[in-house]
Amino acid sequence: MSFISTILDLLFPPKCVFCSKVLIKADDGWCDHCTEALPYAYNHGMQAGEVFDFCISAMYYTGVVRRSILRYKFSGASQYADMYSKFLADTIRGCPDAHYDIISWVPLSDKRERKRGYDQAMLLAMATALELDDIAVETLQKPHDVRAQSELGDKAERSENISGAYIASDPEIIAGKRILLIDDVVTTCSTLDECAQVLREAGASSVICATLARAE
Repeated sequence: MSFISTILDLLFPPKCVFCSKVLIKADDGWCDHCTEALPYAYNHGMQAGEVFDFCISAMYYTGVVRRSILRYKFSGASQYADMYSKFLADTIRGCPDAHYDIISWVPLSDKRERKRGYDQAMLLAMATALELDDIAVETLQKPHDVRAQSELGDKAERSENISGAYIASDPEIIAGKRILLIDDVVTTCSTLDECAQVLREAGASSVICATLARAE
């Protein structure tokens, strides 16, 4: 560790990405307690979709995981993507049915990205791809800004809200490919189904999804 890194750690001690406890060593980015106590999703959190084949998730969206993701999305904690990616990559590796040709992500609209300062799903996908010795490729764009899905109620309302919001960025890249689509959280699967529909219409042979967390 360099002298500058040592000083920075003293002035700004590393904290657990989940519970915010000060870490003695910042090798992983999370504390030993969270390693044991995190709400890991049973059986990779497997969920079937109406359009995508299935979605796997590393954890449940509750407790310290929920609070951590909210900081990641809304409080500028973009550096969390590197730590999150280790959990998500492990989940993808551990799923024997996770076959894919392209890693991609569910994009934000330009308006939402400008307001937030970054696209959290893109950062997560890129970091996860690196963990998997791969790269993440843009397959979708979101030219239409719509209400946040978290503000809405049931699946029908969310599906209507997101309908037509996405377009394929380059059908030639997508055609005939198996797409692994990454997002931070899945609740009703409405957004993933909409994205999968666009990818299917652009010629994707299959779409599977992976998220850091899923609703219980």
